[in-house]
Amino acid sequence: MQKTAQTPTIFALASAHGRAGVSVVRVSGPSSWDSLKVMAAGEYKPRTASLRRLIHPDSRETLDEALVLPFKGPHSYTGEDTVEYHLHGGRAVVDSVLGFLASQPSHRMAEPGEFTRRAFENGKMDLTEAEAVADLIDAETSAQKAQALQQMGGALAKLYDGWSERLKKILAHMEADIEFPDEDLPEGIAPDLLKDIEDLLDDISLHLNDNRRGERLRDGIHIAIVGAPNAGKSSLVNALAQRDVAIISDLAGTTRDVIEVHLDIGGYPVIMADTAGLRPDQIGQSGQERIESEGIRRALKRAEEADIVVLLFDGSANDIDAHTLNLIDERSLLVMNKVDISSDSDGSIIDGALLISAKNGQGLDKFLETLLEKIKMMMISREMPSLTRKRHRLYIEEVYEALERISQAELPELIAEDVRMAIRALGRITGRVDVEDLLDVIFRDFCIGK
Repeated sequence: MQKTAQTPTIFALASAHGRAGVSVVRVSGPSSWDSLKVMAAGEYKPRTASLRRLIHPDSRETLDEALVLPFKGPHSYTGEDTVEYHLHGGRAVVDSVLGFLASQPSHRMAEPGEFTRRAFENGKMDLTEAEAVADLIDAETSAQKAQALQQMGGALAKLYDGWSERLKKILAHMEADIEFPDEDLPEGIAPDLLKDIEDLLDDISLHLNDNRRGERLRDGIHIAIVGAPNAGKSSLVNALAQRDVAIISDLAGTTRDVIEVHLDIGGYPVIMADTAGLRPDQIGQSGQERIESEGIRRALKRAEEADIVVLLFDGSANDIDAHTLNLIDERSLLVMNKVDISSDSDGSIIDGALLISAKNGQGLDKFLETLLEKIKMMMISREMPSLTRKRHRLYIEEVYEALERISQAELPELIAEDVRMAIRALGRITGRVDVEDLLDVIFRDFCIGK
């Protein structure tokens, strides 16, 4: 994006709000060095930090003694002239510097994500890399951080740009065949092109069929704990969270709604859900029964939608709950709770089930170890980078559908048009074409200062 003297210079606190040892204020735009020299006159060398006393030009008040780090475009995060002020982190210091910047000509407070948006518009990064910046800021686990860093390093962009280049070569050959049918072009060019398209379809299919690994890692892996009333679901959730998240009671039906807790299990983000006890044979449509019926319906729905389902059985009961047994599938992890309580029954243990006591912690380490292995198996990484957003998946599906139509097309002009549609869809992911309508959607969820 071409910058002019009329382009606003934007500023914002780029570090976290609140009192801190150091707070960073970022200023970007054509007047960023001008406001710096108003506060602290002198010579500055780009990309070199210097300690300066910042003084308000009108009141001669000292705003702070700060570390100043200036950049000259295009060698900055945004690609523009930029100045970073590393201030003492008191609120009064930060407010005084922000107040001064707001008083300067052509300066205004940055909107959420505006620094990164300018970096995109100035060609410093593509849209997938810009989205990765937001993911890195929001990363709460080591696996989320690793995925965001891989994408921010251009892994997805390189993959999609590579596919786009392959399609452009195919399109160039097809256009030549269409425009110059009488020229002495190599025989058999169409079959070669169709083979190239088939190979690309295989790559795209592999990319789409990734078990939604990237999206799960970004948003959190959903695990539902399901079982009969008083099987100890809430106790298990509290034990894993190491705090009282759910109410525990000996009364059956205490949990009526789905209660979620966010956990970090082995570096993977997990959303653990405590659900209402399953006893569909006792539900009704009046009074408390109606409330419990809705809780059971939500429990079954959460079990259906979860990535992993922990089927929890009461190891002290005389019988194994049939409703819970009916939910066993490939996503299930079978767990017997209350093994610290003796039972007169010999048939209350399921073969292969993990034995735990949520009350005293017995077997919880083994449970977490097994759960982590199940998560890892579900999240097995391939060499190809994973899709991380629904936006990406929708456009890649559009690419696949366009290329798949080619096998049914009879005219070369129709084939060429489908190839062009596939190239445009890839371009919308990276921001190479037709992206203006996407920018507000993508950058509005950024934090101010980024």
